[in-house]
Amino acid sequence: MSEGQYTPGPNSQPDPDMAATASNADGPAGGREATYGGAPSYAPDAPDTPAVPAPPASTEKAAAGGRAPESKVTRAGVIWAGVVAALILLILLIIFILQNQEQAMVKFLGFEGSVPLGMALFIAAVTGGVLVAVAGGARILQLRATAHRAKIRQRR
Repeated sequence: MSEGQYTPGPNSQPDPDMAATASNADGPAGGREATYGGAPSYAPDAPDTPAVPAPPASTEKAAAGGRAPESKVTRAGVIWAGVVAALILLILLIIFILQNQEQAMVKFLGFEGSVPLGMALFIAAVTGGVLVAVAGGARILQLRATAHRAKIRQRR
C-alpha cells in the first residue's frame, strides 16, 4: 500500500494492522503524536482512544452480509425511466427529421411522390417496426395456444 493511503478494516473501522504501518509509526517526531497521512493514529487498546459511534442497525446488517441494502424498484420508477428514455429518443428523432429536409423521390407499387428524406426514413423505420411487432405477436399467440393445449392435456 502506498504511503498516505487508508483502507478501512471490517465494519468500516480502521484496520489495526494498517495503523502500525504508518509512515512515522516508529515513534512520535518532535513531541507530536504519530500520524497516518496527516491524521492522528490511535492504538485500539489505548485508554485515550476516542469512542466511535455505532453505525445504524441497517448498516450493520448490510455490513454483516457484505452487500449494500437493495433499493426497491417500483412500477412508477420504471414508468418514469421509460418516459424519460422515450422523450430523449423523440427529441433525437425530431432533430434528425429537421436536419434531413431535402426532397427525395419515393416510388412504391406504382405510386410516386416527393417526400422529405427524414420523413421517408422515419416512415420506413416505423413500417419495419410494425412488421416486427406483427411477427412477434403471431409467435406469442402461437406459444400461448401450445401452452393452453398442453394444460388441457394435463387435466385429462
